[in-house]
Parts: sequence; C-alpha cells; structure tokens
Amino acid sequence: EVQLVESGGGLVQVGGSLELSCAASGFPWDDYTIGWFRQAPGREREEVSCISLSDENTSYLDSVKGRFFTSSDHAKRTVYLQMISLKPEDTAVYYCAADAGYGCSGGDHWGQGTQVTVSS
Repeated sequence: EVQLVESGGGLVQVGGSLELSCAASGFPWDDYTIGWFRQAPGREREEVSCISLSDENTSYLDSVKGRFFTSSDHAKRTVYLQMISLKPEDTAVYYCAADAGYGCSGGDHWGQGTQVTVSS
C-alpha cells in the first residue's frame, strides 16, 4: 500500500524559509514520480513541483521557480520541498502525491497535507 506522510509545515514570515518532507512507502522507488501540490482557500489545487525518482528530473510552477526546490533521498525514502523567499500567496495546504511511472499526472496517491502560512 502506497503511503505518503507530509511534515514540516508551519507559520513563517514573508521572506522566510521552510522545508517540507514527504515520507513515502509501499512502492518501488525508481518506478514512481512525486509531485508537490498546494491548495489555498477558494482556489484550485495547483502542482508546485514534480520529481521523477528514477533520475531526479524536476519541474516547477512558474511562480515558484528559483524559490522552491524539490529533491529526493532514496535511502530515507523521503522527498523534500525546500521553500525560500516565501510570499503571502504561498499560503496553502501542501500535499505530496505519487504517480506510477515517469512524470507527474495528477496524483494516484496522496498524503494528508501540511499547512503553510506566510504572514506579512
């Protein structure tokens, strides 16, 4: 059974940094892709980043490029989302999701989410 558990959210001031973690289990590491998504109140969910676990190829939402960085640690079975220079518009519940295969495709399996609040 695929399981994803996010952690690391919290309250941070504008310009601050946070690192989210997604502990993943229940699937062959190299056969999956992990996406980070976020959803703010009243807004549609959006894909923030994507990392293919086989080759660590990454992609990012335009509005977070240069500020958010995703990485993976196979030994720890954990995917990270490092966020710097945070803005109020980054406030949202952040989720990690796993897709079988190469490339993000909307998420076959989801974590429970972690709240990120950026205060001005």
